[in-house]
Amino acid sequence: MPITSIIQEIKTYHTIIIHRHVRPDPDAIGSQAALREVIKASFPEKHVYLTGEDTDSLTFLSEMDNVKDSLYKGALVIVCDTANTARISDDRYESGDKLIKIDHHPNVDEYGDIAWVDPSASSTSEMIYELYLTGEKEGLRFTKEAARLIYAGIVGDTGRFLFPSTTTKTFRYAAELVSWDFDRTGLYDELYRMNEHISRLRGYILQQYQVRPSGMSSIKLTRQTLEKFGVDPVDTGQFVGVLGDIEGIKAWVFFIEEDDLIRVRLRSKGPVVNEIAAKYNGGGHPLAAGASVNTWDETEAVIADLDAACRKFKP
Repeated sequence: MPITSIIQEIKTYHTIIIHRHVRPDPDAIGSQAALREVIKASFPEKHVYLTGEDTDSLTFLSEMDNVKDSLYKGALVIVCDTANTARISDDRYESGDKLIKIDHHPNVDEYGDIAWVDPSASSTSEMIYELYLTGEKEGLRFTKEAARLIYAGIVGDTGRFLFPSTTTKTFRYAAELVSWDFDRTGLYDELYRMNEHISRLRGYILQQYQVRPSGMSSIKLTRQTLEKFGVDPVDTGQFVGVLGDIEGIKAWVFFIEEDDLIRVRLRSKGPVVNEIAAKYNGGGHPLAAGASVNTWDETEAVIADLDAACRKFKP
Protein backbone atom coordinates (compact mmCIF):
# COMPACT_ATOMS: atom_id res chain seq x y z
CA MET A 1 0.00 0.00 0.00
CA PRO A 2 1.56 3.35 -1.05
CA ILE A 3 0.74 5.14 2.23
CA THR A 4 2.58 2.64 4.41
CA SER A 5 5.51 2.61 1.98
CA ILE A 6 5.71 6.41 2.11
CA ILE A 7 5.65 6.40 5.92
CA GLN A 8 8.45 3.86 5.95
CA GLU A 9 10.57 6.00 3.63
CA ILE A 10 9.94 9.07 5.79
CA LYS A 11 11.18 7.08 8.79
CA THR A 12 14.27 5.94 6.88
CA TYR A 13 15.62 9.23 5.53
CA HIS A 14 17.28 11.93 7.61
CA THR A 15 16.90 14.71 5.02
CA ILE A 16 13.57 15.25 3.26
CA ILE A 17 12.88 17.93 0.64
CA ILE A 18 9.27 18.66 -0.32
CA HIS A 19 8.27 20.18 -3.66
CA ARG A 20 4.90 21.19 -5.19
CA HIS A 21 3.67 22.78 -8.41
CA VAL A 22 4.51 26.14 -9.92
CA ARG A 23 2.06 29.01 -9.37
CA PRO A 24 0.90 27.42 -6.14
CA ASP A 25 -2.60 27.53 -4.72
CA PRO A 26 -3.64 26.91 -1.09
CA ASP A 27 -3.71 23.14 -1.58
CA ALA A 28 -0.18 23.07 -3.00
CA ILE A 29 1.28 25.11 -0.14
CA GLY A 30 -1.03 23.57 2.45
CA SER A 31 -0.17 19.97 1.62
CA GLN A 32 3.54 20.70 1.23
CA ALA A 33 3.90 22.62 4.49
CA ALA A 34 1.54 20.35 6.47
CA LEU A 35 3.58 17.32 5.49
CA ARG A 36 6.69 19.01 6.83
CA GLU A 37 4.85 19.92 10.02
CA VAL A 38 3.77 16.31 10.59
CA ILE A 39 7.26 14.98 9.88
CA LYS A 40 8.96 17.51 12.18
CA ALA A 41 6.44 16.90 14.97
CA SER A 42 6.96 13.15 14.65
CA PHE A 43 10.72 13.11 14.10
CA PRO A 44 12.30 16.33 15.44
CA GLU A 45 15.81 15.15 14.54
CA LYS A 46 15.07 15.07 10.80
CA HIS A 47 15.92 17.93 8.44
CA VAL A 48 12.86 18.82 6.34
CA TYR A 49 12.84 21.58 3.72
CA LEU A 50 10.25 23.24 1.48
CA THR A 51 11.22 24.43 -1.98
CA GLY A 52 9.59 26.34 -4.81
CA GLU A 53 8.95 29.96 -5.67
CA ASP A 54 7.37 32.12 -2.99
CA THR A 55 4.00 33.69 -3.80
CA ASP A 56 3.28 36.86 -1.83
CA SER A 57 -0.44 36.15 -1.52
CA LEU A 58 0.22 32.78 0.15
CA THR A 59 3.14 33.49 2.47
CA PHE A 60 0.63 33.63 5.33
CA LEU A 61 0.45 29.85 4.97
CA SER A 62 4.17 29.14 4.77
CA GLU A 63 7.39 30.46 3.28
CA MET A 64 9.90 28.43 1.33
CA ASP A 65 13.43 27.54 2.42
CA ASN A 66 16.71 28.32 0.71
CA VAL A 67 17.68 24.77 -0.21
CA LYS A 68 21.29 24.25 -1.27
CA ASP A 69 22.12 21.78 -4.03
CA SER A 70 24.27 19.77 -1.62
CA LEU A 71 21.24 18.95 0.54
CA TYR A 72 19.79 16.74 -2.20
CA LYS A 73 22.60 14.20 -1.86
CA GLY A 74 21.10 11.16 -0.18
CA ALA A 75 17.79 12.95 0.43
CA LEU A 76 14.21 11.80 0.08
CA VAL A 77 12.27 14.07 -2.30
CA ILE A 78 8.47 14.27 -2.08
CA VAL A 79 6.35 16.14 -4.63
CA CYS A 80 2.87 17.19 -3.52
CA ASP A 81 -0.16 18.14 -5.62
CA THR A 82 1.61 18.01 -8.99
CA ALA A 83 0.21 15.86 -11.79
CA ASN A 84 3.05 16.15 -14.29
CA THR A 85 6.79 16.75 -14.03
CA ALA A 86 6.64 19.85 -16.24
CA ARG A 87 4.74 21.66 -13.47
CA ILE A 88 7.02 20.75 -10.56
CA SER A 89 8.46 23.90 -9.02
CA ASP A 90 12.27 23.64 -8.77
CA ASP A 91 13.71 21.24 -11.33
CA ARG A 92 16.10 19.65 -8.82
CA TYR A 93 13.40 17.18 -7.81
CA GLU A 94 15.33 14.35 -9.51
CA SER A 95 18.55 15.15 -7.63
CA GLY A 96 17.67 13.19 -4.49
CA ASP A 97 18.10 9.54 -3.61
CA LYS A 98 14.43 8.63 -3.95
CA LEU A 99 11.34 10.38 -5.35
CA ILE A 100 7.75 10.13 -4.07
CA LYS A 101 4.61 11.56 -5.70
CA ILE A 102 1.52 12.42 -3.60
CA ASP A 103 -1.30 13.83 -5.71
CA HIS A 104 -5.05 13.89 -6.27
CA HIS A 105 -5.08 14.70 -10.01
CA PRO A 106 -5.63 11.98 -12.64
CA ASN A 107 -2.39 10.01 -12.98
CA VAL A 108 -1.58 10.91 -16.57
CA ASP A 109 2.16 11.50 -16.00
CA GLU A 110 3.47 8.62 -13.92
CA TYR A 111 6.66 9.51 -12.08
CA GLY A 112 8.43 8.72 -8.84
CA ASP A 113 9.78 5.59 -7.20
CA ILE A 114 6.59 5.53 -5.13
CA ALA A 115 3.36 7.19 -6.26
CA TRP A 116 0.24 7.66 -4.18
CA VAL A 117 -2.40 9.12 -6.48
CA ASP A 118 -6.04 9.36 -5.41
CA PRO A 119 -8.29 11.33 -7.81
CA SER A 120 -11.24 10.69 -5.49
CA ALA A 121 -9.66 12.89 -2.82
CA SER A 122 -10.89 16.48 -2.62
CA SER A 123 -7.33 17.74 -2.33
CA THR A 124 -3.79 16.64 -1.68
CA SER A 125 -4.14 18.26 1.74
CA GLU A 126 -6.89 15.74 2.51
CA MET A 127 -4.45 13.00 1.56
CA ILE A 128 -1.80 14.35 3.93
CA TYR A 129 -4.31 14.13 6.77
CA GLU A 130 -5.08 10.54 5.75
CA LEU A 131 -1.35 9.79 5.76
CA TYR A 132 -1.18 11.06 9.35
CA LEU A 133 -4.21 9.00 10.40
CA THR A 134 -2.72 5.88 8.83
CA GLY A 135 0.63 6.42 10.52
CA GLU A 136 -0.59 7.58 13.92
CA LYS A 137 -0.07 4.15 15.45
CA GLU A 138 3.44 4.09 13.96
CA GLY A 139 4.53 7.30 15.64
CA LEU A 140 3.22 10.11 13.44
CA ARG A 141 2.19 13.19 15.40
CA PHE A 142 -0.11 16.08 14.58
CA THR A 143 -0.15 19.78 15.50
CA LYS A 144 -2.42 22.80 15.43
CA GLU A 145 -0.33 24.26 12.61
CA ALA A 146 -0.73 21.09 10.54
CA ALA A 147 -4.49 21.33 11.07
CA ARG A 148 -4.50 24.97 9.89
CA LEU A 149 -2.51 24.17 6.75
CA ILE A 150 -4.54 21.11 5.79
CA TYR A 151 -7.83 22.89 6.43
CA ALA A 152 -6.68 25.77 4.20
CA GLY A 153 -5.80 23.36 1.40
CA ILE A 154 -9.12 21.56 1.62
CA VAL A 155 -11.12 24.82 1.70
CA GLY A 156 -9.16 26.15 -1.28
CA ASP A 157 -9.53 23.10 -3.50
CA THR A 158 -13.19 22.47 -2.68
CA GLY A 159 -14.25 26.09 -3.14
CA ARG A 160 -15.34 26.26 0.50
CA PHE A 161 -16.89 22.76 0.22
CA LEU A 162 -19.02 23.66 -2.83
CA PHE A 163 -17.28 21.60 -5.53
CA PRO A 164 -18.41 18.04 -6.39
CA SER A 165 -15.05 16.71 -5.17
CA THR A 166 -16.27 17.33 -1.61
CA THR A 167 -17.23 13.98 -0.07
CA THR A 168 -18.51 12.72 3.26
CA LYS A 169 -14.90 11.91 4.11
CA THR A 170 -13.93 15.50 3.34
CA PHE A 171 -16.54 16.81 5.76
CA ARG A 172 -15.51 14.28 8.40
CA TYR A 173 -11.86 15.27 8.13
CA ALA A 174 -12.78 18.97 8.20
CA ALA A 175 -14.78 18.44 11.39
CA GLU A 176 -11.78 16.76 13.00
CA LEU A 177 -9.43 19.52 11.86
CA VAL A 178 -11.50 22.36 13.31
CA SER A 179 -11.32 20.68 16.71
CA TRP A 180 -7.75 21.99 16.79
CA ASP A 181 -7.61 25.53 18.13
CA PHE A 182 -6.35 27.52 15.13
CA ASP A 183 -7.75 30.89 14.04
CA ARG A 184 -10.31 29.82 11.46
CA THR A 185 -11.72 33.33 10.98
CA GLY A 186 -8.26 34.75 10.40
CA LEU A 187 -7.49 31.97 7.93
CA TYR A 188 -10.62 32.71 5.89
CA ASP A 189 -9.78 36.42 5.93
CA GLU A 190 -6.34 35.71 4.47
CA LEU A 191 -7.61 33.19 1.91
CA TYR A 192 -10.28 35.47 0.49
CA ARG A 193 -8.82 38.94 0.99
CA MET A 194 -8.88 40.79 -2.33
CA ASN A 195 -6.79 43.84 -3.12
CA GLU A 196 -8.45 46.81 -4.77
CA HIS A 197 -6.70 46.30 -8.12
CA ILE A 198 -7.86 42.66 -8.19
CA SER A 199 -11.45 43.68 -7.44
CA ARG A 200 -11.41 46.32 -10.20
CA LEU A 201 -10.21 43.77 -12.76
CA ARG A 202 -12.90 41.39 -11.50
CA GLY A 203 -15.47 44.12 -12.19
CA TYR A 204 -14.02 44.62 -15.67
CA ILE A 205 -14.39 40.89 -16.39
CA LEU A 206 -18.02 40.91 -15.28
CA GLN A 207 -18.69 43.81 -17.65
CA GLN A 208 -16.90 42.21 -20.61
CA TYR A 209 -17.95 38.56 -20.58
CA GLN A 210 -20.30 37.12 -23.20
CA VAL A 211 -22.04 33.74 -23.32
CA ARG A 212 -22.33 31.68 -26.48
CA PRO A 213 -25.53 29.73 -27.21
CA SER A 214 -23.70 26.56 -26.13
CA GLY A 215 -23.19 27.98 -22.63
CA MET A 216 -19.47 28.65 -23.13
CA SER A 217 -17.72 31.89 -22.20
CA SER A 218 -14.15 33.11 -22.66
CA ILE A 219 -12.09 36.00 -21.34
CA LYS A 220 -8.79 37.21 -22.80
CA LEU A 221 -6.50 39.17 -20.51
CA THR A 222 -3.61 40.68 -22.45
CA ARG A 223 -0.47 42.00 -20.79
CA GLN A 224 -1.72 45.49 -21.61
CA THR A 225 -4.98 44.85 -19.70
CA LEU A 226 -3.16 43.33 -16.73
CA GLU A 227 -0.76 46.29 -16.60
CA LYS A 228 -3.68 48.73 -16.80
CA PHE A 229 -5.16 47.23 -13.63
CA GLY A 230 -1.79 46.59 -11.98
CA VAL A 231 -2.34 42.84 -11.71
CA ASP A 232 0.45 40.28 -11.87
CA PRO A 233 -0.45 37.17 -13.93
CA VAL A 234 0.31 34.98 -10.90
CA ASP A 235 -2.57 36.62 -9.02
CA THR A 236 -5.23 35.88 -11.64
CA GLY A 237 -6.17 32.63 -9.93
CA GLN A 238 -8.12 34.75 -7.44
CA PHE A 239 -10.91 35.45 -9.92
CA VAL A 240 -10.92 32.56 -12.40
CA GLY A 241 -14.09 31.26 -10.74
CA VAL A 242 -15.92 34.58 -11.03
CA LEU A 243 -18.12 33.37 -13.92
CA GLY A 244 -19.22 30.22 -12.11
CA ASP A 245 -22.30 31.79 -10.50
CA ILE A 246 -23.69 33.24 -13.71
CA GLU A 247 -26.83 31.56 -15.00
CA GLY A 248 -26.47 29.96 -18.41
CA ILE A 249 -22.69 29.44 -18.33
CA LYS A 250 -21.71 25.76 -18.49
CA ALA A 251 -17.95 26.21 -18.87
CA TRP A 252 -15.51 29.04 -19.30
CA VAL A 253 -11.89 29.74 -20.12
CA PHE A 254 -9.49 32.50 -19.15
CA PHE A 255 -6.50 33.32 -21.33
CA ILE A 256 -3.80 35.20 -19.42
CA GLU A 257 -0.85 36.60 -21.35
CA GLU A 258 2.51 36.14 -19.67
CA ASP A 259 6.02 37.00 -20.86
CA ASP A 260 6.63 33.85 -22.90
CA LEU A 261 3.22 32.19 -23.30
CA ILE A 262 -0.52 32.48 -22.80
CA ARG A 263 -1.82 30.70 -19.72
CA VAL A 264 -5.11 28.80 -20.22
CA ARG A 265 -7.40 28.31 -17.21
CA LEU A 266 -10.47 26.13 -17.81
CA ARG A 267 -13.42 25.78 -15.45
CA SER A 268 -16.71 23.92 -15.83
CA LYS A 269 -20.05 23.13 -14.25
CA GLY A 270 -20.45 19.92 -16.25
CA PRO A 271 -18.51 19.53 -19.52
CA VAL A 272 -15.19 17.75 -19.08
CA VAL A 273 -12.29 20.16 -19.57
CA ASN A 274 -9.13 18.27 -18.61
CA GLU A 275 -9.25 16.35 -21.90
CA ILE A 276 -9.16 19.69 -23.70
CA ALA A 277 -6.29 20.89 -21.51
CA ALA A 278 -4.31 17.75 -22.39
CA LYS A 279 -4.33 18.83 -26.05
CA TYR A 280 -2.59 22.06 -25.12
CA ASN A 281 0.32 21.08 -22.87
CA GLY A 282 -1.82 20.80 -19.77
CA GLY A 283 -4.12 18.72 -17.63
CA GLY A 284 -6.01 18.74 -14.35
CA HIS A 285 -9.41 17.74 -13.05
CA PRO A 286 -12.53 17.06 -15.16
CA LEU A 287 -14.06 20.39 -14.07
CA ALA A 288 -10.92 22.47 -13.47
CA ALA A 289 -7.82 22.31 -15.62
CA GLY A 290 -4.97 24.38 -16.97
CA ALA A 291 -2.88 24.52 -20.13
CA SER A 292 -0.78 26.90 -22.20
CA VAL A 293 -0.54 28.11 -25.78
CA ASN A 294 1.97 30.32 -27.57
CA THR A 295 -0.18 32.63 -29.69
CA TRP A 296 -3.58 34.31 -29.64
CA ASP A 297 -4.46 32.38 -32.81
CA GLU A 298 -4.11 29.15 -30.83
CA THR A 299 -6.61 30.40 -28.26
CA GLU A 300 -9.31 30.22 -30.91
CA ALA A 301 -8.75 26.46 -31.19
CA VAL A 302 -9.19 26.10 -27.43
CA ILE A 303 -12.40 28.13 -27.60
CA ALA A 304 -13.70 25.94 -30.43
CA ASP A 305 -12.97 22.78 -28.44
CA LEU A 306 -14.65 24.12 -25.32
CA ASP A 307 -17.64 25.33 -27.31
CA ALA A 308 -18.01 21.84 -28.83
CA ALA A 309 -17.80 20.22 -25.39
CA CYS A 310 -20.54 22.51 -24.10
CA ARG A 311 -22.79 21.77 -27.09
CA LYS A 312 -22.40 18.03 -26.55
CA PHE A 313 -22.94 18.16 -22.81
CA LYS A 314 -26.29 16.90 -21.55
CA PRO A 315 -26.92 17.45 -17.81
